[in-house]
Amino acid sequence: MAQRPIREYHTKRMLSEHWESYFGVLPSYETRSVLVGPDTALERLHREHGWIAGCRLVVKPDQLFGKRGKSNLVLMNCSAVQGLNWIKERMNREITVGGVTGALTHFLVEEFVPHDREFYVAVQTEREADRILFSPRGGVGIEDVWDTVKTISVPVGEELDMVSLTGCLEECLTAEDIHVTGSFLAGLYRFFTDLHFTSLEINPFTVVEGSVKPLDAVARLDDTAHFKCAEKWGGVDLPAPFGRGLSPEEIYIKELDRKSGASLKLTLFNPKARLWTLIAGGGASVIYADTIVDLGFGGELANYGEYSGNPSTDETYEYVRTILGLMCEEFDSRGKILIIGGGIANFTDVNSTFTGMIKALRESGAALRDNKVSIYVRRGGPDYKAGLENLKVAVTELGVPIEVYGPELHMTKIVKMALADHGGK
Repeated sequence: MAQRPIREYHTKRMLSEHWESYFGVLPSYETRSVLVGPDTALERLHREHGWIAGCRLVVKPDQLFGKRGKSNLVLMNCSAVQGLNWIKERMNREITVGGVTGALTHFLVEEFVPHDREFYVAVQTEREADRILFSPRGGVGIEDVWDTVKTISVPVGEELDMVSLTGCLEECLTAEDIHVTGSFLAGLYRFFTDLHFTSLEINPFTVVEGSVKPLDAVARLDDTAHFKCAEKWGGVDLPAPFGRGLSPEEIYIKELDRKSGASLKLTLFNPKARLWTLIAGGGASVIYADTIVDLGFGGELANYGEYSGNPSTDETYEYVRTILGLMCEEFDSRGKILIIGGGIANFTDVNSTFTGMIKALRESGAALRDNKVSIYVRRGGPDYKAGLENLKVAVTELGVPIEVYGPELHMTKIVKMALADHGGK
């Protein structure tokens, strides 16, 4: 599961679009909002979104970082002129938030909702259960009143127990609020699970004349569910974290992933580092990365990513070619390590994907030798024996050192072997 943060704009848009399906017993919620980016023509917003001139507004950055209110990055209850001028003054300006520096490039403009009460809700996926957290005292100071937060657990494979939910709310709400808030929390949990969120926090939301109004939202999606949720998600984008722009290679793999039914992911940590990975499977990618960090080599890890979901030979070739090109850009006299790993595939044809990998390795043979690359392989799954044998023969012919193992070797053992061989170099 790859958890990817999304913009507040898209979280609220999805809530609005699917409100009838999940919150039908409550009055409708129609978000009045627009996402403003570097290329947005601000002078045309009044014409394209007529409501902007007719109501008071809230304006804030929408770039996957929190504590905007505490950082003086939220303009509340302003006019259209005030709000758009505020954006103009800050567009492309560099700021530092939480020790991370980046440029402000995207802003959320939405209707201001007058209110006198604020509630907190969050839904989180954990290993054994989903957790619904609720407090009647939401807002920017929620950490200071965390003892007011109630937790409802929903074990994996079970439904939300409405009796438990109602009993929890009875501890902190009046009878008048329980129906509206309970209906909202129950609908929010169904929305959360059906659209494959991994976390969703609405802090705060308010209730005005029986209508629920989400005021601020932070969310993450399981992007491996894109194939089944693309229509429900709509035009959601998955931007890079604040302060980190995407490299051309990351953009290329992201576009390759978008066009594929497989999962192709790449995140660059340090292109000058010595340790590179080609990992099949989202779960395996986490295990390998965690093992590398646990063994004290986190600072040497160059990349994180995966190729999974039975990518074609050509897709695997393009993915591997991109990684090898990055790995061979910066010379390190100590040499470099390439770990080709994965679990035991269920339906990915190992030999087919390795055919694409071998093609890329052969094209990069001279660069691999020049950079003193050593390769360590551990893989299992359909046709893995042929795949491993073909890979070993091809790489050996290139004059590149390689160690090859199947599922008889534990996944993390190959990492320890590679690092033990190169730990002092």
